[in-house]
Amino acid sequence: MSPTRTAQLMDGTGPARRLVEETSTRAAELARRTGVTPCLATVLVGEDPASVTYVRMKRARCARAGIESRLVALPAGTTTAGLVERLRSLSQDPGVHGILLQHPVGPHIDERAAFEAIAPQKDVDGVTTSSFAAMSFALPGFASCTPGGIMRLLDEYDVDLAGRHAVVVGRSAILGKPVGMLLLARDATVTYCHSRTADLAAAVREADVVVAAVGRPRLIRGEDVKPGAVVIDAGYNPGNVGDVDFDTARTRARLITPVPGGVGPMTIAVLLAQTVDAATSQLGLTR
Repeated sequence: MSPTRTAQLMDGTGPARRLVEETSTRAAELARRTGVTPCLATVLVGEDPASVTYVRMKRARCARAGIESRLVALPAGTTTAGLVERLRSLSQDPGVHGILLQHPVGPHIDERAAFEAIAPQKDVDGVTTSSFAAMSFALPGFASCTPGGIMRLLDEYDVDLAGRHAVVVGRSAILGKPVGMLLLARDATVTYCHSRTADLAAAVREADVVVAAVGRPRLIRGEDVKPGAVVIDAGYNPGNVGDVDFDTARTRARLITPVPGGVGPMTIAVLLAQTVDAATSQLGLTR
């Protein structure tokens, strides 16, 4: 009888910490050279507890990295027009280098219209159609932060993507779709699936790399993971549960991200790094 496989954990905390340290050094050097501290404006609509907690965490990380954090808290009843006006104002403010709209923003708001009010050069969360186009065509721009963090994590663990079959489960505009484009740019063969895919299990069984990003707890069954596959779980559900059945999947995969502690730390680290990138560019400097 062969021994049970136990996947290596793709810990995101170490790489994220190193990226934040590098970002902090860059932010300090930028301030020394120009007298300008990089500034990230975070727009929060309403008081959703999870969003409030997440924003507080991001602000604390900004402080640790030497980035000014400006909170723009708007009431839950804010209209699409009101939110768009505020985002456009921030886009025109030379003291703001990056803009983050904390989502979700509520069902009464046209989220896409709000995202598009962010100037591309300040879209450090990579949520505009301009940023998506840049990711799709490998042009300069800002990656969506979670997909960007996933790619850094794959690099950290020396995952060779060329010629590999990557299955992305999820099709959101700021996670599933862009991560597929980034994988494609690395010469992976990409299949998009989602919660309504017929025989999702069959698609997963063919994947060398699985990116779960659909927001449904344990949708990906561990027994469907191909032996030796790389599993990236970008889902986060109540109870610290991902989109993958972790306990079973880790007995088949070669590499797997934990939830929490895998993709999440990388997402915030990329946001901070891209804020310093944005400030550097807006000041007419190069990295």
